Amino acid sequence: MPTAPSPDKAAPSSAVKLKGRPERAALDRAYRVSAPQKFALSQHDPADQRFFPDKDAARASAGEDAEAIDQLQDRLFAEGKRALLVVLQGMDTSGKDGTVRGVFNACGPLGVRVTGFGRPSEEELAHDFLWRVHRVVPGKGMIGVFNRSHYEDVLVVKVRNLVPAEVVEARYEQINAFEKMLVQTGTTILKFKLHISQVEQGERLRERLIQPDKRWKFNPGDLEDRKLWASYTDAYQTAIARCSTPHAPWYVIPADSKTRRNAIIARIVRTTLEAMNPVPRDPGYRPEQFAIV
Repeated sequence: MPTAPSPDKAAPSSAVKLKGRPERAALDRAYRVSAPQKFALSQHDPADQRFFPDKDAARASAGEDAEAIDQLQDRLFAEGKRALLVVLQGMDTSGKDGTVRGVFNACGPLGVRVTGFGRPSEEELAHDFLWRVHRVVPGKGMIGVFNRSHYEDVLVVKVRNLVPAEVVEARYEQINAFEKMLVQTGTTILKFKLHISQVEQGERLRERLIQPDKRWKFNPGDLEDRKLWASYTDAYQTAIARCSTPHAPWYVIPADSKTRRNAIIARIVRTTLEAMNPVPRDPGYRPEQFAIV
């Protein structure tokens, strides 16, 4: 079980604003898909540096926000009424693992559950496509992070023609209904598309192959997906346009810079938790009731 909040941790106030750091409203205007009918992935610059022109400042901001996220997660668990789900999607090398490390590295390991979604097992294929996802949504008091997610079933499945087109078409509304149900039952959802350029992806793939300590990450299959870049871009465009809703919005995060990517996401996660403002439940214990010797 996750541990309750440590009494020596000061809870961050929702009124706290880090000097010189971007406000949530500005990040929402820049990266939140609030008008999906007008959404165009081409309008988002994967190398955007406007909020964090200095990498050291981005790194410092992500670090401070990660510490605040840890404190807020303690409060979320101690409240025990709501949950936060963070969905990470992106092309290979866009930094899903790196985002988990950079944003949630300060959190206690029992308060955050990270789930990766790969090729479905035979058991999972014997059920509806959302079955394996619903089993691992975060419980009350928890932060759940999806490294890939149910969106694989309208992305890789669509690009690779693994199911009929009409099956994929039906899934957009099924996903929207699923996410709305989660929100209505106490789960806040943040969905991040890590937006990397094809040039930057090529550099990262070459780095994996050249550097011996990173070669284990290299997968020749990534090169096959790279050939389908245009098809994946189109699939992402459709998925985001069809499934960015007021209750479960998509954010398109510039990911050519790892430090800036982490800083933007950490700020959005932190301010989301601050807006949730979890209040630890009072168990009713008082100092005068116990003699601690």
